[in-house]
Amino acid sequence: MQTDITLKQNTARLSIFAITFLLLLKLIVGFDTGTVSIMSESIHSAVDLLASLIAFYIIRQSSGSPDAKHHYGHGKYENVSGALEAILIISAGLWIIYEAVDKWQNHSSPESLESGMIVMLVSVTINYLISQRMLTVAKQTKSPALEADALHLQTDMWTSGGVLANLLLLQITGWYFLDSIIAIIIALIILKSGYLIIKTNISQLTDVCIPKDEEYFISEIIISHEQVIALCQLRTRFSGSDRHIDMCLTLDKNIQLETAHAVCDQIESKIKHHFGRCDIMIHLEPDNSQKNMFIFKN
Repeated sequence: MQTDITLKQNTARLSIFAITFLLLLKLIVGFDTGTVSIMSESIHSAVDLLASLIAFYIIRQSSGSPDAKHHYGHGKYENVSGALEAILIISAGLWIIYEAVDKWQNHSSPESLESGMIVMLVSVTINYLISQRMLTVAKQTKSPALEADALHLQTDMWTSGGVLANLLLLQITGWYFLDSIIAIIIALIILKSGYLIIKTNISQLTDVCIPKDEEYFISEIIISHEQVIALCQLRTRFSGSDRHIDMCLTLDKNIQLETAHAVCDQIESKIKHHFGRCDIMIHLEPDNSQKNMFIFKN
């Protein structure tokens, strides 16, 4: 069975190959037809390719074991990657708006629309298949970098569909200004995608806690253990695809050290079985120190 690291790297490679293929197609047809909406899609794909290359590199870096300078590992590299990709996306969106307005003002009319429609249909199909695969792997491996990359491709899928509809309308009506309008709509979708990605990754870089339902699930695992008297403190945060979990537990003050160690091992095992890669730190208190406890067993 593939490890999470290998699976993430192979999926990132798949994204790179798919985006490179689509980028070349869109550039060829975009220059041939002079269609600003297709050229905006080419720029979008170029940004996606750069983002995928960054994600591939970051995934390799984030997979490294803790070292002398990074005692908690390299997981946050994935969040940095997601934030950088979002900045690239936002830059591409602004550039597309500029080009669309310029085309509108110059009354440029695109030509040879049939080839553009074929390329956009191919783009929609490939982006759908690849993005679904990437989202599946991102959820399985809890990878922010892959998730950001998959969202790029999903955005590309919808914008390619918009361009396809635009080309059909241009073919039917001959209204040149539709090209610029669709390009601006694409840019707005791209800007929204970039905003959502940067919001998620910045929050994780600032050590936001994991979702409350996950914290509740962890607390249920802890207090359901027969040896645990109370959960005194639970702190969580993300580091890339890893979860860092710190807790303070109260056990019987007369319990043997070997038994207490076994209790910690059992709790860690259950949490990791459900969430995958986690860094768990457990501090134990005797049962006569129940001053700050917030979860007690009945």
